[in-house]
Formats: sequence, structure tokens, C-alpha cells
Amino acid sequence: MNARDQVLISSAGLAELIRADAPVAILDVRWRLDEPDGRPAYEQGHIPGAVYVSLEEELSDHTIAGRGRHPLPSGRNLESAARRWGVQQDAPVVVYDDWNRAASSRAWWVLTAAGLPNVRILDGGLAAWRSGGTGLETGPVTPRPGNVTVPHDDLYAGARPTLTAEQAGAGIVTLLDARAPERFRGDDEPVDAVAGHIPGAKNLPSGAVLTGDGTFVGEDTLVQLLSDRGIDRGAQLGAYCGSGVTASVVVAALAAQGSEVALFPGSWSQWSSDPNRPVARGPE
Repeated sequence: MNARDQVLISSAGLAELIRADAPVAILDVRWRLDEPDGRPAYEQGHIPGAVYVSLEEELSDHTIAGRGRHPLPSGRNLESAARRWGVQQDAPVVVYDDWNRAASSRAWWVLTAAGLPNVRILDGGLAAWRSGGTGLETGPVTPRPGNVTVPHDDLYAGARPTLTAEQAGAGIVTLLDARAPERFRGDDEPVDAVAGHIPGAKNLPSGAVLTGDGTFVGEDTLVQLLSDRGIDRGAQLGAYCGSGVTASVVVAALAAQGSEVALFPGSWSQWSSDPNRPVARGPE
């Protein structure tokens, strides 16, 4: 299986798994900044068998202070949630959303960082499923409880590289800022207290790694996007955004081309919360 097929699955591929009655967990992770609770939309229509996953409540831990707006969940809490979702040990998992692959990429990152080996993002999201002419079902789904196990001690040690705030500012990697250009430049900051970016970062908006229909761009386009920013493909890369959510879209896009990118989970919301950290403004 090539790198892209390890990260992404087409709507046709998912439909085939469903028809084959394969033991797959399908997770509906609908979330957006202006509508963080996707459950009402999920219950109005979702892929058959899909279980709703809350990014705010299950893919984040808001009891943790000092690590940005969407701190990562603990291993213990993630294991409990994944079992509620019906995730079985070693069985495939497919995650999807209906907005810019942000929430599904977050779910993909969290689950693969926890050591799950077979998690894929539905390429193109719910729109791709609908365009394939395959139907939806309504109402909640209660799956058979899962049995997946997740390390409880240090969930994110090793399976996916991460950066602390100190490492993000140390220049050990080339940082990609996945926010919109106006937020990167510091022209506008609608969410966090300080406008700007981490000094030395390059702006690669998460939307740039998606095509017009919401599928991930191919290798040639991604290489060109990096080259346009003066970045060699072999460079060591890190990614951040506002709170570690949309940066995972960039991480997933590069993973689909065989490149590993470290995520700074706290991202700008953590960085900018410390007045002693430097802030850059402008296009560079």
C-alpha cells in the first residue's frame, strides 16, 4: 500500500468496505469554528453506520491549562472514547467531516499518534460520499463496544512526532503555519489575544493542500507549494495553526506523500499566551 492509501480512502473504497460487511469503525467528526457541535447535523444525515465524535469533548481535553485552546486528550480518556465509538483492536477506522478536512485530520492524527495502525481520512469528506450517489441514514448509531487499547502513560510519545513550544521556537525544524494568510501576517486575529506568527515560520494555509472539491492535492502540487516557500522536500518540518486542529490537515497531506511532519499541538494559542515569547508580523 502506498503512502497516500495509508492515509486516505475514497468514497468508493469506503462503500466497498461497507458492502463487504467489513469490521470498520466509521467516525463522523463534524466540527467548525463557528459551529463546534456537529451532532445535530450528524443526526440529520450521516454515512450508514457512522458514529458521531465530538472534537471539543472527545478529541480535546479542556481541563488542561497552558496548552492552547484544544489540548490533546489523555490516553486513558481516548481509549474510553474509542471503545464507545466501537473501535476494535486492529480493525480499520475511517474518519470524515464536512468542512475542509480539519476535524477528520485531527481525529486521524490523534488516533494514529495513539498507535492505531489503520486509520484513514475519507478523501473529499461527506461531499464526496454524497456525490457518489450513496445514501445517508438519520438518527444516532450505538455500535457494539470496542476493545481497542491505548497506552495510558504518555500517549503521544513516538507514534507521531510533536513539538513543544520551546522546540517550535528553537529553529530545529522549518515551521509551517497552516492559518489563513491574514492571520499569519497579523492583519486580523479573530480568536487569539495576540496577532502574528512564530518568527521564522512559513505560511502554508491548510486550504492550499486541498483541491476545489475538498480532496487532498497530489504530490507534484505539494512539492510546488513547498518550493514556492523556499522549502526543500527533504527538510525537517513542523506544523502549527491556531490550536492544533487545521495544522493536522497539512500534516496529513504531507504524510500522504510519505513525509513525516511534527505537530505543535498547542500552536499559536499556546505560543501567544506567553508575553515573553517573540511575535513576528508581516508576510515573512
